[in-house]
Amino acid sequence: MYKGQRITVVIPCLNEEQGIEQVLRRMPDFVDQVIVVDNGSSDRTSEVARACGAQVIREDVRGYGRSYRSGFASATGDLIVTLDGDHSYPVDALSYLLEAFLHLDVDFLNASRFPVRDRAAMSFKNKFGNLVLALAMSILYFRWVRDSQSGMWVFRRAILAGMNLESDGMAFSEEIKIEALKNRQIRFREISIQYSSRLGETKLNPWRDGMYNLYFLVKKRFTGKRKR
Repeated sequence: MYKGQRITVVIPCLNEEQGIEQVLRRMPDFVDQVIVVDNGSSDRTSEVARACGAQVIREDVRGYGRSYRSGFASATGDLIVTLDGDHSYPVDALSYLLEAFLHLDVDFLNASRFPVRDRAAMSFKNKFGNLVLALAMSILYFRWVRDSQSGMWVFRRAILAGMNLESDGMAFSEEIKIEALKNRQIRFREISIQYSSRLGETKLNPWRDGMYNLYFLVKKRFTGKRKR
C-alpha cells in the first residue's frame, strides 16, 4: 500500500523469462498485487514469475491489449501501474510515479519515454514513428501528448468502468490514453521517465504496427463518442 492506496501492477508477457525476473526482483514492497499475464509463452515466463511471487494469468488469445484486459479484470488495487516484462521501463521509478500521481491529483498519468537518454534503447526509425503517432494523436484529440505509445501508466482502477476499450493489439496503448483524454471527468497528465534497452527478443513490427496504430487513431477519432 502506498499512502493509503492499494497498488496493483499489471505486466503483459510473451516469452520474457529473461526480463521478467529482473522486473519482479526489483518490485517495491509497497506493491500489493503483481499480475503477470502470460500471453501464450513457450519459455519459462510463467514459472519464473510464480517463483518471484507474482500472480500469473494465462491468456492464450494473442494480443497486447487482450493481455491487459485480462489483467485488469483481476486487479484489486485502487491504483493500477503497468509495465513491460522486458525490463525497459524503470521499476525503481514506481514511487516517483505514484508520488507525482498523488501530487498532481490526476486520474491517469502517462510515463513518457522522451527524451530518450539511452541511445541504445530506441532506434531512429522507432523514434520517428513514435513522433508521428504522438503528433497525430495530439492533432486529432486537441491535446498535446508526448508519448502516445508508452506502455507505463498509473491510473485509478475506477475509471476503467467508463472506458470503451476494444483493441486486442498494440493499439491498446494509445486507445486507453484516448479514452482518458475524451472523458472530461478524467484528469490526464504526463511526465518523463528513464527508458532502457529491452532484455530478450522484440515483438514489435515497426512498420506494420505503426501503420495500424495510425489508422486506429483516425478510426477511433471519427467513430467514438465523447464522454461528458
